[in-house]
Amino acid sequence: MELFANHVFWTAVLANLVAQTLKLLFYYRLEGRFQWERFLETGGMPSTHSATVSALAVSVGLNEGFDSALFAVAAVFALIVMYDATGIRRAAGLHAQLLNQLVQELQKLVERGFAQEPLKELLGHTYLEVFVGALLGLLVALGVHALLPAW
Repeated sequence: MELFANHVFWTAVLANLVAQTLKLLFYYRLEGRFQWERFLETGGMPSTHSATVSALAVSVGLNEGFDSALFAVAAVFALIVMYDATGIRRAAGLHAQLLNQLVQELQKLVERGFAQEPLKELLGHTYLEVFVGALLGLLVALGVHALLPAW
């Protein structure tokens, strides 16, 4: 299959897996226990979205040239994803956090009659998380390109 030979695709997948693994280790370091569900969650440090799309864009640039139309498409796509991660998705996470606080207050008032499941708050990223994710993607793409230039 041609997909197995597509190093641009696999570089982006590798950046995604590295970022998710680092996120798992980062939260282990912070909380002292593994939370395996974090491997599949969005949000947190580093931004997996940013690592994936920046690895994709850099890999396209290294493969097709940084002056190519394909790199321009990949770079604009990466910028939109990273903007969305710090904007809309971050705001949605903050809204979820506020709603969860309101639900907790309501539960205290109604006692055990109201048991709403908390909303997922870790949806978006801070600017630092996106920056670290983008840097990670860049490093993964450069590393793959340096180690496997003919791949």
